[in-house]
Amino acid sequence: MSMDLVEVVRSGFRECVHRGSAVALRPDGEPLVEVGAVHGPIFPRSTNKPMQALTLLRNGFEPADDAELAIATASHFGEADHLRLVQRLLDRFGCTEDDLECPPDLPFEEQARARVLAGSDRAQAARRIYMNCSGKHAAMLATCKINDWPTRGYLEVGHPLQQAVLETIADVTGEPETDLGIDGCGLPIVPVSLVNLARAYAAFATAAPGTPERRVADAIRAHPRVISGTDGPDFRVMSATPGLVCKIGADGVHAGALPDGSAFAYKIDDGADRARLPLTLAILQRMGVEWTDEHAELAAPAVLGGGARVGIIRAIPGVL
Repeated sequence: MSMDLVEVVRSGFRECVHRGSAVALRPDGEPLVEVGAVHGPIFPRSTNKPMQALTLLRNGFEPADDAELAIATASHFGEADHLRLVQRLLDRFGCTEDDLECPPDLPFEEQARARVLAGSDRAQAARRIYMNCSGKHAAMLATCKINDWPTRGYLEVGHPLQQAVLETIADVTGEPETDLGIDGCGLPIVPVSLVNLARAYAAFATAAPGTPERRVADAIRAHPRVISGTDGPDFRVMSATPGLVCKIGADGVHAGALPDGSAFAYKIDDGADRARLPLTLAILQRMGVEWTDEHAELAAPAVLGGGARVGIIRAIPGVL
């Protein structure tokens, strides 16, 4: 059963509560925090992108640089540098935006979105390359080209690429394939438990230098803005926490690990984005991260009233 994890306090009054489940593991893999249903299945959403990127490396994909590997792992904001990386990847393997099978979308970042909407309605402005998963899809097309697999239908569960992804996820999480779903970008998604999702991130964070797992982790560490965007949660948290590898997923999922192998994963039941940073920071504090003013600021976003700070959003004291 999930538990109350994050509260919204306005003028000293608890206005809202966000429930969920969370786990944090010690470097030896033993639990430090277990709250809620951490052994039951959840859809990991985009927290599975490092595992998908690992599949690509295991099947011959060779990125031009760490930034290209990062965009293959990204939930990017559709900013100019993100789009350049995706387009470069498509160009390198003789693909076009029309080959992408993710749905058309608008950039997530506000200014980028405003620019593409200027003079256009949403239907006209939306493009596949703007979709936050387009880097992953471009890298999947590249891997299909390398292996002489069909590029059309690469997101179908029966495609050789997706079969390889399922094998990798089972390998890294230790959980068998069950009850497949379809993620927001159209790719298959496998439910996993929070505890095994955290263990998977620990494996990436502690992998030996030069291994595919370590290459993915190092690309994320080196390019936190590429995998996220301006003021994105992952960018802000990793910028404040050297060595951290983390990735958000839609609908309230987040997972990450430190170089010593301590790791976390959580799911917020209602998917509320505003609960992410307070919960992530509270977990990192329990994991022993050296606390800074930047961490403290991220841990307690303001609740506004009349344009002034009248409260905070915070992890409920004593729950973790």
